[in-house]
Amino acid sequence: MRDTNTPGAAPEPALRARRSRRRFLLGGLAAGGALLVGWGTRPPRQRLHADRPPPFADGAVALNGWIAIGPDGTVSVVVPRSEMGQGVHTALPMLVAEELDAALHSVRIAPAPIDKIFGNLAVLRENLPFHPDERGNLKDGAQWMLAKVGRELGIMFTGGSTSVKDAWQPMREAGAVARAMLVRAAGEGWNARDRDLRTEDGFVIHPDGRRASYASLAARAAEVGAGIDAGDVRLKAPRDYRLIGKPVPRRDTPGKVDGSALFGIDARPPGLLYAAVKMAPVIGASVASFDAHAVSAMPGVVGVADISAALGPHAGAGAGMAVIARSWWQARTAAAALPVRWNEGAGAGLSSEAIFAGLAGALDNASGFTYHESGTRDVAGIVKTVAAEYRAPFLAHAAMEPVNCTAQVADGKVRLWASTQVPSIAVDVAASVAGVAREDVGIEVMLLGGGFGRRLEGDMVAQAVAVALAAGGKPVQLIWTREDDTGHDVYRPAALARLRAGLGADGRLLAWDSKSAGGAIGHQYFPRNLGLPGIGPDKTTAEGAYDMQYEVANQRIAHVIVDSAVPLGYWRSVGHSHNAFFKEAFLDEVAHAAGQDGVAYRRALLAGHPRHLAVLDAAVARAGVPGAGRAHGVALHQSFGSIVAQVAEVAVEGGEIRVHRVVCAIDCGIVVNPNIVAQQMESAVVFGLSAALGGEITIKEGRVQQSNFGDYPLLRFDRAPQVETVIVPSAAPPEGVGEPGVPPVAPAVAAALFKLTGQRLRSLPLRLA
Repeated sequence: MRDTNTPGAAPEPALRARRSRRRFLLGGLAAGGALLVGWGTRPPRQRLHADRPPPFADGAVALNGWIAIGPDGTVSVVVPRSEMGQGVHTALPMLVAEELDAALHSVRIAPAPIDKIFGNLAVLRENLPFHPDERGNLKDGAQWMLAKVGRELGIMFTGGSTSVKDAWQPMREAGAVARAMLVRAAGEGWNARDRDLRTEDGFVIHPDGRRASYASLAARAAEVGAGIDAGDVRLKAPRDYRLIGKPVPRRDTPGKVDGSALFGIDARPPGLLYAAVKMAPVIGASVASFDAHAVSAMPGVVGVADISAALGPHAGAGAGMAVIARSWWQARTAAAALPVRWNEGAGAGLSSEAIFAGLAGALDNASGFTYHESGTRDVAGIVKTVAAEYRAPFLAHAAMEPVNCTAQVADGKVRLWASTQVPSIAVDVAASVAGVAREDVGIEVMLLGGGFGRRLEGDMVAQAVAVALAAGGKPVQLIWTREDDTGHDVYRPAALARLRAGLGADGRLLAWDSKSAGGAIGHQYFPRNLGLPGIGPDKTTAEGAYDMQYEVANQRIAHVIVDSAVPLGYWRSVGHSHNAFFKEAFLDEVAHAAGQDGVAYRRALLAGHPRHLAVLDAAVARAGVPGAGRAHGVALHQSFGSIVAQVAEVAVEGGEIRVHRVVCAIDCGIVVNPNIVAQQMESAVVFGLSAALGGEITIKEGRVQQSNFGDYPLLRFDRAPQVETVIVPSAAPPEGVGEPGVPPVAPAVAAALFKLTGQRLRSLPLRLA
């Protein structure tokens, strides 16, 4: 794009025909895989039968790796995704009950063993840097290959808004195959053909009215139906759904209301000890010396452990010490009193100002990696250029349940009680720290009091196992304080972006250029948790920018990776969380410069995207007219496969920003449970507003300046807006729900504030001058 207000020169040859480095690399991957003796052309291995029988209840008959039928008719279903408030303990059993034709009240959740059939294939496919509009053999081949790789890795991963998306096929197939087996068993007993029988609420029914319960048929079904596989069954058509799409109550709600629900911090194995940590105050510091004798006589103290060396590559939280005691408060009191001398190292020179200066320098001097490019760079007809710089800070996860893990190491075995999003990674980390085989680690996955990506990490597991090694065979529960958590998180990356748009004489958007700089999460996460190299481009740095939905003929989106000394991790909605703010807030600037309304301007850029238009129109229609003294701001964003439009109704009261109402429209494909979708949108709006209005981690002399909710505030009840969710009907396969409601919040609020104040806020969190 030319930075000029005069018509451009003749365009250079079109860039569409160029093969980007991304295409070259992915093409090479697909071609290389196809040479592996046909491996690349074969489908991923089956996901129906586990390597070892799951631990179903005594007397239950397993019909496949996911489902067993008990003597009382109870249906046990393996749910391999962690429940952290997103409703998977309700939604995933609904998939099985739908195809099995079982009454939902008869379905019970069985613990998921560590097995590769439960690995998350969708999350790997989502990491491919393809534009959502892109079609063709390269994309299909790469996704096929990543599905195969994911099947072989078998990583049990709850994140990326992929739980329903990944389970949509295998869990329905498991239910359909089990149903076919039960029908086969009944048909043989009645000398009837399978196609003449029907099923309903846990019974096989003969045309003459005879009924046989699933419980009475299970043992025979396991014998005569053993040869039935996923390829032999036909899944229900949407018109035949009786459960999917219904607002079924959450099954985890009663336990959370009456206190019987058990989270990681509630684990109570016999003989439990407690541990508290004292971690390095400076990023990257190490332990120089400590005096364990100074606290050994304090009440309840059992021992002191230097856990730094044992953590190895898993120490995302940094170096530290741990004190073991008979109660957590005794451990915490002693840890606070423990004399430790630290080697501060180069981290002592870190500051937020220096970090952002480094990002600005990278934008000045590096071209970065181009994630998407189309049209030409020298565009004819541009008469006006709009340019702006946006920034976003580091953010902490601030989950309500403090970071914790309970571990026991005894007789060459490790037991874990953990609220984790990645059970298979937790097991591998524990095995590595304890020096045992993977098969010698057992894990009980508890409920999570919030995850948001923080519990994708293995650092708390590594610390707990390192402490348990020093506990003489007794179980130890490691708990962080809120200050530990805020000051030793793996943070959402800080980012700086420069955007430029070229407008024609009629205000039409002719060209769009976006370049950002920031750290790459994958460069840290993969070595830290998977033992894989963290190199090359990272899709999360530019997601939400390169894959935008607007139809701009000439565009270029690039990112410069600036490796971060600050620990980085996946934060709810990841790169979309800040790139949506950059994109949508800047588009509002462009619309204003063109003298047009932001909604109308967006509509003109979505002529070929009817689903996006429908979502935008649904949100605007429901929002209506803002109240007196208030303004509406609008944002539209696609992430994790779902399209979300939000209208924020905002006021400035006493000099403070007040968001009174947010209308959120979403197209997430087929909806399994509309109640859960609405709940997730409400959660996402509150989460996103907390970040938009107050979320910021700053660093001075290598130290995180925030410590607790007093200086890292979350949105309180009295400031939470009314949230209205509009679900736009769709026949497409299910897409993500847990994260897509976060990205549009900040730009929608910023757009409303511009209408109210005339201030263009380009930095998060949003603060009025």
